[in-house]
Amino acid sequence: MDVSENGRVSDVRHVLVLPDRDAAEEVVEALVERFGVREEPQVVRDALAGEDDAEDAQWLVVLRDEEGRLDAEELHAFAAEWEGWREEP
Repeated sequence: MDVSENGRVSDVRHVLVLPDRDAAEEVVEALVERFGVREEPQVVRDALAGEDDAEDAQWLVVLRDEEGRLDAEELHAFAAEWEGWREEP
């Protein structure tokens, strides 16, 4: 088997970090409209280390991108509209 046939191994998902649940839910809706995301992204609560208070949690939006259609910089700028960012792998 020729290794060059495999091409570059790339991430098949992006993680956007948002400050609260409302922002995360808005981002999910906007991803479908703006980027045409086909598979609904997953919203996950990420409590900060040692914190039990929901106010101290970040919310993650995890989206699959197996086709590599989404640009990391565009997603970072998009998340920034909600005071968030794209987490680098």
